[in-house]
Amino acid sequence: MSAVIFANGELLDEQQALRRAALADIVIAADGGARHCLALNIVPQFVIGDLDSLNEVELRQLEEFGAEIIKHEIRKDETDLELAFLHALQLGINDVTVLAGLGGRWDMSLSNLLLPAYDKLHGLNIHYVHGNTSIFLVRDEVSFEGQPGDTVSLVPVGGDVTGITTKGLEYPLQDEHLYLGATRGISNQMTGTTATVNVKTGLLLCIIEKH
Repeated sequence: MSAVIFANGELLDEQQALRRAALADIVIAADGGARHCLALNIVPQFVIGDLDSLNEVELRQLEEFGAEIIKHEIRKDETDLELAFLHALQLGINDVTVLAGLGGRWDMSLSNLLLPAYDKLHGLNIHYVHGNTSIFLVRDEVSFEGQPGDTVSLVPVGGDVTGITTKGLEYPLQDEHLYLGATRGISNQMTGTTATVNVKTGLLLCIIEKH
């Protein structure tokens, strides 16, 4: 099953959000992400978080529309997005697209991007979509589609990444390393409509900007 999660960041493309929500089996709003849903006349099946970003009128609207409200304490150890991911796991979701997961506070954007590396979320295939930019984690091998000239950047997460082999990129890697903090993996390009990234050890964030 697939889900779209609306977070509380910037939503750059409303039409894109409508299309992706229509294709998902389940729509989840992480607290203030429900405001994006209300603005687009999308009814999420679940609204999850401490609800400090929603007022009483908005919560009442969501309940009247049929959303299930799952409230957590304000003093908690997880962000609202992490709680939404954990709930998706409980529902048996495999693939998650996150909309409005970036923008706003830098600390929230960075922590959101690192959440896919959390071991508890290993069962989720998490894909951030932010306008023309897509971001996902590579643990072993990933193939993706695009167009010639799309920018592809590979960023090590949590340490050095070894045994990287790529196909379909302008500057290929063949069983090579990328080191944490170094910039060698930035601004590659797709040469065709498909590309593959394979790693032996470590984690990579793959960032694709479509042109």
